[in-house]
Amino acid sequence: MLIPNEVRAAWPDVVRSLDKYGIKATLNLVEGQMTVRTTRRTYDPASILNARDLIKLLSRSVPIQEAVKILEDDFAADVIKIRNLVRNRDRFVKRRQRILGPNGSTLKALELLTNCYVLVQGNTVSAIGGYKGLKEVRKVVEDAMLNIHPIYHIKELMIKRELQKDPELRNENWDRFLPHFKKRNLSQRRKPFKITDKTKKEYNPFPPPQEKSKVDLQIESGEYFLGKQAKQRAARERRETAQREKQTEKRKKRDSAFVPPQEDRVEKKKKRKSNHEDGEEDQGRTRKKRTAEVPEIDVE
Repeated sequence: MLIPNEVRAAWPDVVRSLDKYGIKATLNLVEGQMTVRTTRRTYDPASILNARDLIKLLSRSVPIQEAVKILEDDFAADVIKIRNLVRNRDRFVKRRQRILGPNGSTLKALELLTNCYVLVQGNTVSAIGGYKGLKEVRKVVEDAMLNIHPIYHIKELMIKRELQKDPELRNENWDRFLPHFKKRNLSQRRKPFKITDKTKKEYNPFPPPQEKSKVDLQIESGEYFLGKQAKQRAARERRETAQREKQTEKRKKRDSAFVPPQEDRVEKKKKRKSNHEDGEEDQGRTRKKRTAEVPEIDVE
């Protein structure tokens, strides 16, 4: 492995930083290796793990000023492998560029909101900072590789940062303040014009019967044995009958617009007459009868 010139120039500073914790660092330019090991002066067992993370960050081109912070207690490091998240090379480069943004603005905003140092290098993303910030950085980077733009997470982090300043809302649920983005891109899968039914059917060892051809149908109907003129006459008759049927259907359809709708006739209820009126009618009838019964007398 070829050691970069930046690591060679900064190696004395690395040795001095690790010497404070009793750890010895070795740089082998022939084999291209960086090695750290404990000594008798090592008093912190976790310092060897921090030293291991230090040389891991240096191998990924992290500046020495940022990589040395890993030796402090409040800082941790996270190396996110992003190459295996996307198969297509062009798609991978495009989504990795989204993390950087135009002129590195997206990456700078992510660093300010998470208080972490983030470096996108090759197939990995290196981050140095607090544990909470590293968790947010990993979520943003992995979602960016899964085609979720980092700007959505940055907007959410900005809202959370403002809500933390309010003492009344600090201990409440923030779901009503956070934006909920819906996935709008549609599926690009081609849908077939005819969807076949793939349900399981009963097994039949025999093949389906062969469909009858046009000649077979003519033999069954007897048309095959007719002469040329008879065939033409039969075809003309079929055509005329079909035309007549269509004409009758069209005529019925036209006439249906002029047929009046059936009206619901409501029978009028006969009014019941009062007793006083019934009595008057009976008296009138008796008078007529009486006048009819009196005989006419001729006076001479």
